Amino acid sequence: MSVDIWLAYLATAIVFSFAPGSGTVNSISNGMVYGFRKSLSSIIGLQVGLTCHIILVGVGLGALVAQSATAFTVIKWVGALYLIILGIQKWRERATFDLNPQQASVSSSRLFRQAILVNLTNPKSIVFLVALFPQFIQPSAPQLPQLLILGVTTVMVDMCVMLGYVTLASRLSGYIRSERIMGALNRVFGSMFIGCGALLASARA
Repeated sequence: MSVDIWLAYLATAIVFSFAPGSGTVNSISNGMVYGFRKSLSSIIGLQVGLTCHIILVGVGLGALVAQSATAFTVIKWVGALYLIILGIQKWRERATFDLNPQQASVSSSRLFRQAILVNLTNPKSIVFLVALFPQFIQPSAPQLPQLLILGVTTVMVDMCVMLGYVTLASRLSGYIRSERIMGALNRVFGSMFIGCGALLASARA
């Protein structure tokens, strides 16, 4: 793969990662509520989910999901339902003046598993990769090295972007000084999760 092609893909991957989505909402919400250190596990979880999509695309299953209305619909509704449930939980989350008790009540492993499901149940990621990867792969060259380069680039870019979101969100959490503000933020992020779920539900195969 030439440097020019890789740079073009790098720019595309950056735009893809910065675009608002369920992973972005998950990172910002965790950063504000649980802080930077505990949110690292959720970032890793997001990348595990993304890596699963990349592997599926690499072995050809991504094309099947993209072309099969039934498979797409199943994944779409599972993802939509999961995000809506997360949104409802966030809405019902107790507003707290001190974030420390809440941080202690949720384990890093739970945030890790939750983040995996957030990305794993998002069919838009796999459809995007199915549509994008062929544009940067040279058929005459070995495909495995090219897929590895594209996959690693995608994961590294997304990890850096999510780290930026978590860092910013964790710093902003220091300005939260009332239960009213915390409760409003919980409802905002809950609505964003529900909105992501609604967008998934309205997606077309």
